[in-house]
Amino acid sequence: MIDTAIENDPWLRQSALTQDALLEESIAEGALPDPRVSIGAANLPTDTFDTGQEAMTQATIGLTQRFPRGNSLQLSRDKKVKMAEVQPFRRENRRAQVAETVTLLWLDVWRSQQSIRLIEDNRGLFEQLVDVAEVGYTSATMGSRQQDVIRASLELTRLEDRLTAMKLQLASSQETLGEWVGANRAQLPVSEELPPALLKALPADRIETTADALIHHPLVRVTDQLIDAQAVDVDLARQAYKPEWSVSAQYGYRDRAPNGQNRADLFSVGIGFDLPIFTGNRQDRKLNAAAARLEAAKTERFLQIRSLQAKARAATARIVLLDDRIALYQQTLLPQMEEQASAALTAYNNDDGDFAEAVRARIAELNANIELIQMMAERARNLASFRYLTADASDISSVPVTRYQD
Repeated sequence: MIDTAIENDPWLRQSALTQDALLEESIAEGALPDPRVSIGAANLPTDTFDTGQEAMTQATIGLTQRFPRGNSLQLSRDKKVKMAEVQPFRRENRRAQVAETVTLLWLDVWRSQQSIRLIEDNRGLFEQLVDVAEVGYTSATMGSRQQDVIRASLELTRLEDRLTAMKLQLASSQETLGEWVGANRAQLPVSEELPPALLKALPADRIETTADALIHHPLVRVTDQLIDAQAVDVDLARQAYKPEWSVSAQYGYRDRAPNGQNRADLFSVGIGFDLPIFTGNRQDRKLNAAAARLEAAKTERFLQIRSLQAKARAATARIVLLDDRIALYQQTLLPQMEEQASAALTAYNNDDGDFAEAVRARIAELNANIELIQMMAERARNLASFRYLTADASDISSVPVTRYQD
C-alpha cells in the first residue's frame, strides 16, 4: 500500500522535473554572455551628410565580448548543481513522509475497524442484559424494576450511537487513506492484525536517537546541501572584488574621397574593465550578507538535528510507557474486568446483586477493550514516527490490506 502511495505521489515527479531544470540552468550559468554587436555611422558631416566629404566619416560594425568577474561563471554553475543535488534527498524524505503518513492513516482505519468489531461482538451481551431485565421485571422473580429495563435499553441505544460514530470515523479515515493509495473506500478494509513491523520492540541502546545517527536523516542531508550552496554564494560574493573584463573590436568602412581616391578602412580593438574600488557599501555588504546566511544555515542544521532528536526521544518514551500499559491491560486489568462483569451478572441473576452494577461492569469491560485497541494503535503510530525520525522506514514499507472479493 505504501509503495502504491509513493508511486502515485505527484510531488516526486515534480521534484525530478525541478532537478532536471536546475541541471539545465547550471549549463546556462556556466556559459559566457552573448557578444554584443553594434552597427553605426561615425563622424557624419552635418552640413551635407555626404559620406565621402570628410576623411573620418565611416560606417562601423563592432563586436564586444564580456568576461564575468573572476571565477563567477564556474561558481554560478556549481551553485545550480548543488541546488539540483538537494532534490534526491528531498525525494528520499518525501518517501519516508509518505510511508509515515500512510501508516498513520492505515492505523486510524485499523483502530476504527477493530473498535467497530468489538462493539458489534458485544452488542449481543447488551441485548442479553435487556432480555434479562425484561424477564426479571415480567416474572418478578429477580426483583427487577422498571428502571432496570429502561437502563438496559438506554445502554443498548448508547452502544448503537457509539457504533454509528465509529462507522463515521472509519469512513472518514478510509476516504483520506484512499486519496493516497488511489482506491475507493469499499476497497480498504484493513487486516485484523497489526503488521509485525509495527509491533517490534525498540532498539535496546536507542542508538538511532543520537546526534551522530541523525545526521544521515534526509532532512539533515537536504540542509547540508543547502549549506554547500550557501558556501558557493560566499565565494561568488568574493568575486565581486575582481574586475569584469571585456574585449571589443570594431571595423570602420570609409567612402571614397571627393576626388575618387580610395580611403583605407579602419579597424579598432580594445580591452575594458571596471574598477571595484569603492567596496564599502556594495561588495563588503554583499559578502557580509552571504556569510551571515551561511552561518544561519549551519544554525538551522543544528536546530534541525536537535528537533529530530527531541521528537525521537519523546516517541521512545511514549512507546515505553504504552508497552507497560498494554502489558498491564492484557495481563491483569482485562482479566479482572471480565471476571468482575461475569460475577456482577451472575449475582444479579441470583437476585443477589444490583442490575446497575452489572451494566456498569459490562460497560467498563467494553471500554477497557476499546482503550486497549487505542493504545495498541497509538503505540504503532509512535513507532512509525520513530522510524521516520530516525530515517529507518525500511521495515514498514508496506502494510497489509484485505480487499473485498468480487
